Amino acid sequence: MARHGVHRLIRPHGPRRKAVLLGVLGGTVVVGIVATTVPLLAADDLSVRAVADTTATTVPQDGNNSVKTTLATCPARCDGNPRGGRAAVVQFAVTSVPATAVNVRATLRVHAWQRFAATVAAHASPLDARAARPAPVRPGAALDTVSKVRPGFNEWDVSGLVTGNGTWTLSLTQAGLETRIYWASTDHRNPDLRPRLVITYDIGVRPTSRPASPPTSAVPSSSPTAAPSTTAPKPTPSASPTRTTPRPTASPSAGSRRCGEVSDKLVPSCGAWWGIYSPAGADDGWDHGAAVAEVEAQVGRRFDIVHRYHDFSNIGSNGAFPDAYEQRQMREGRLMFFAWESRIFSSETVLTWADVYSGRHDATIDAAAGRIRAIGVPVFMGFDHEPEDEPTKGSDADFVRAWRHVHDRFTAAGAHNAVWVWTMMGWSGHYDRYAGLYPGDRYVDWVGYDPYNFHVCNGSTVWKSPATTIGSFYRWLDEHGVGAGKPRMLAEFGTNVNPADPGAKRRWFEEFPAALKAHPKIKAAIYFNSAGMTSRSRTCDMTMNHDPSAVAGFARAGQDSYLRQPTGGSR
Repeated sequence: MARHGVHRLIRPHGPRRKAVLLGVLGGTVVVGIVATTVPLLAADDLSVRAVADTTATTVPQDGNNSVKTTLATCPARCDGNPRGGRAAVVQFAVTSVPATAVNVRATLRVHAWQRFAATVAAHASPLDARAARPAPVRPGAALDTVSKVRPGFNEWDVSGLVTGNGTWTLSLTQAGLETRIYWASTDHRNPDLRPRLVITYDIGVRPTSRPASPPTSAVPSSSPTAAPSTTAPKPTPSASPTRTTPRPTASPSAGSRRCGEVSDKLVPSCGAWWGIYSPAGADDGWDHGAAVAEVEAQVGRRFDIVHRYHDFSNIGSNGAFPDAYEQRQMREGRLMFFAWESRIFSSETVLTWADVYSGRHDATIDAAAGRIRAIGVPVFMGFDHEPEDEPTKGSDADFVRAWRHVHDRFTAAGAHNAVWVWTMMGWSGHYDRYAGLYPGDRYVDWVGYDPYNFHVCNGSTVWKSPATTIGSFYRWLDEHGVGAGKPRMLAEFGTNVNPADPGAKRRWFEEFPAALKAHPKIKAAIYFNSAGMTSRSRTCDMTMNHDPSAVAGFARAGQDSYLRQPTGGSR
């Protein structure tokens, strides 16, 4: 769990991932293929350039604002002028959204050069964006707001207006700062800075035939709330987990994929997996199975993926994974995500990446690879999530070398069922590092990142919508081609409460499926159900089950058909 560049607040102690109690995760995929609804095929994003813009103003010296390289916003009293209000007006002509498009989402992106403590809202506008100096009009209800302007592209969710093809005119209005903010216009000399509208959608496609039902033996019958076995796994590198069945189908060709199919890299053909990290602790006897089962009982469904953090100790539940809890969860039909950290939880020992790639820990790596190979079905595997927040472990190049070393030893051991998830924080403050932290396409199967709506937990006052929370790094990946073509995963995500609006967290969860549909390359989302490194207080609680309202919103999100895979734990 990252705090967007702010180091975690609690020092680690005991068997924890930094200061996070280890939770349980698990699962293998059940390959029953059932299609009962119209499937959706993901389409690529459309980036639409503005066709016209202007600054609405009554200030005479503003001149012809329809042919300036900048737009401006300002409240009614601006720079001492009581009649100095300005609004930026931008028009788009959208023509390329297919008639079969569904789940259309639109994001307005406008570039600013400086940081301002101002609130800027996006509205539908009746003004002519080609007019030289149209007079500002009283705006209607805001489509979305930005609480603080930052350098670079600022974003507004305008899906409430932009529903498909057509001519759409939007205005930006400013409050909270009585001085002008300048924005790049359609006439700016750098075309990359000009306003744009990013549109995502799914395409509804009806299958020509219904896939066959899974064989009876492939359907898990165990109750998701059944108490897990308390038998401890053997604390030896040679401990072999029970071989699980069934397995995902071989990856079909792209043109033949139908809803309900899963590739050999665990990519669902439609929708996304729904997962959980839920920590166990000393008070409940470190029962990692119950930690997940209790949440499943609260939300009324089984999770597709269970996420768990492990260390390099190679013993016990911390290091000799999969343990007895995880083996049971896999037998019950869940997918497992093993996040493997180069440290020893119990002693707080931190290994360097040079320690890893030097061969000093090859016996531990080989033992883990042997256990993964023995599972016999695909499992998600990660190595040192959020490495950009690990300054003591080495350089970015050291991380890449360590990742490749671990991957290569798994391959040499025959653990070809490890599906490798490269997990970053995804914070904009590290955008200049991500290309250098990427091990390469042959070493990565999924691209993961950890977006959070921290709100006041990290000192911010910005309440970010689900689309804003997950959208920034998603677009950065698109624009920079890192991991191009790889499925994406929210390896951790979460939201805080809003003390000023008790229903905000429930609504945030209810809006989350729509945000996923607007970002169709995300094929798995795992909620980090822990206070993590934030301090729990009246104004800060990142768990999804701290009150009935939050649980209700999370449960509703989990019932969305987009997150109910017919082949996974949600059946």
